[in-house]
Amino acid sequence: MIRILIGLIAAVVVAAASLLGFNLYVQHRMTSGIEAAFAQVRAAGGKASHGKVTVDMLARTVTVVDIIAESAAQPPARLKIASLIATGIRQPDRARVSAESIELADIELATEVTDQVPAKVTYKVPRFAVKDYSGPSSPAQLPASESLIDIYRFALQQFTVVAASSVTIPSLSGTINDGAGTLGGGEFAYSGIALQDIKDGKVASTKVDGFTFAVNAPQAGRREKLTGTLSNLVAHDFDATAAGTVLDPERSNDDSYHRVYRQVSAGPYVLTSDKGMRAQIDSITIDDIAVRPSRLQLGAIFALMPQPGAGPPTQAQAREVMEKMAGLYEGIRIGNAELRGHAMRTPQGPFKLAAIRANLEDGRGQLALEGLEVETPKGPFRFDRFALNSFDIPQLMRFAARANAGSKPTPEEIFRLFGVFEGVEIKGAATPFRNTNKLINIDTISLGWGQFVGPVPSKAHLVAKLNVPIDATDPAMQPLAAAGIDRAAIDIDLGAGWTEQSGAFVLAPARLEIGNLVKASARVALTNVPRGVFSTDPAQAANMATQIEAGAIEFTLRDSGCVDLAVAQYAGARNVSREAARGAITDQIKAFGQTIAAANPDAAAAVDAVIRFVETPGQTLIIKLTPLGKVPGLQLVQLLKTDPLIALAQFRIEASTGL
Repeated sequence: MIRILIGLIAAVVVAAASLLGFNLYVQHRMTSGIEAAFAQVRAAGGKASHGKVTVDMLARTVTVVDIIAESAAQPPARLKIASLIATGIRQPDRARVSAESIELADIELATEVTDQVPAKVTYKVPRFAVKDYSGPSSPAQLPASESLIDIYRFALQQFTVVAASSVTIPSLSGTINDGAGTLGGGEFAYSGIALQDIKDGKVASTKVDGFTFAVNAPQAGRREKLTGTLSNLVAHDFDATAAGTVLDPERSNDDSYHRVYRQVSAGPYVLTSDKGMRAQIDSITIDDIAVRPSRLQLGAIFALMPQPGAGPPTQAQAREVMEKMAGLYEGIRIGNAELRGHAMRTPQGPFKLAAIRANLEDGRGQLALEGLEVETPKGPFRFDRFALNSFDIPQLMRFAARANAGSKPTPEEIFRLFGVFEGVEIKGAATPFRNTNKLINIDTISLGWGQFVGPVPSKAHLVAKLNVPIDATDPAMQPLAAAGIDRAAIDIDLGAGWTEQSGAFVLAPARLEIGNLVKASARVALTNVPRGVFSTDPAQAANMATQIEAGAIEFTLRDSGCVDLAVAQYAGARNVSREAARGAITDQIKAFGQTIAAANPDAAAAVDAVIRFVETPGQTLIIKLTPLGKVPGLQLVQLLKTDPLIALAQFRIEASTGL
């Protein structure tokens, strides 16, 4: 029994000694591996050190304390980590290592921004935890370059070869200290940061419960404290590989889109100041964020940024930066973006906007504002919807770049502004009417154009429905006011288009309706309209315009009360009865008809139709003009100014009336 006990004790001692020896071996291996990673930082000119490395093989735990690193770049970035504890470590193969958990405590990062105004930024993270980690067993070689592009690309590449079920950072705080006192400094904090399902460079979800900041901003020679809070920030399906395509010089010709995020959402966001300003956005949602490497040339943009200590950019440099920034928009796709529930309190009064909606692809997008309510010095202004259709941001930026460079825009450049967007739409608007307490109510205004000949649109369409007050102080409006009409409903539908094959330019539809008064429509055709008339060169356009000829013209007028209003106005001005006034008006029309009948026999039939229109309320008057031969357009315009009767003699006139 004693022999057995002694043998057992000896076996335990040997096993303990063996385990201790293995622990020392593993500790040496771990220390060597950690030291190799730190040696890379020192080899690049930086500083790196750590304290004791402890290995517990029974618990499969490695602990490293007092980690300190400093970059070689000036000003340097300094990193401190009080401790790193990796638990449940194992090595499934020679190339990879895994851990059930990795926890870092008391992280502090201090850096300095020197791009424009020098500022020191400090980050503090009490706890950083990783679950179910898997990654390379040896550290990757750090990039030799100090370029931000190379550093970002390296970080994204390393992210694609690690995996974890989760990363959590309960809190992160920071300070910004502006040594020059220009910015005033501030502080910020994040809470509840969590990343889920990290694998193959993808993150299923990233969540931040809250973000707060407070800064002292200079405003017109005084300090204003701004405080902001952003809650519930969530990003779905981040792809580091897609993000890295815009940093890879080998992908510079890649013209395809790579999705970086499926969706990003946040809200509410609240911004306040100690001067009484308050702004809030209830929610922010952005879907389908993608990048196109061939257009998103970040390296070229960074290269143009002013260097520390450099003077202000020249006009040529500023223009080049604007040109590059315009290309940046051509390299981003946003499937849909929505900002909802925007409200602001200002000294002028409240401002409310129900939603902003936008999308972007190839530099073009839709922009819509919905549910605006704002106070102006003349009264309230609101609309249900304001939209810019197919808005071309790069083209607008390039135009602004040329204008800021001091060069006067050419006519062609000015006409190209039509291509910035293809139309404007306003719905459900109300705006103050002059200096009265009345409002102009707009049901809809829609203006669109297209079918470009060079930079000049050859097709346009305007639709407008609005209700306007009648201003009794305006001499032109006094007849309506005298008739007891205090508002007028106006309905306009105007369209025009040119067809190159036929050379025809047609104004149609051309419709105007003033509620309870009149409905009018027209169709005006021009023939032999050459392409050159749409030139941005005024001399060339004027020369080409000599080839234009007048086509058929048709007018339709529907009386809904305008004749009776005109008769009443005539009667009141001459103090006669309405019957006498109507008779006097028809007599004047007959006398005019006899004058023009000698020049154009068709005019007699037209005069008879006009008389019937005046004599019987509610009639519809239709007049058609058909050219008797070739009628040069410019010559016709000149005759209408100097001798309208000869101008009318160029047409066959048909007229009719009916109820």
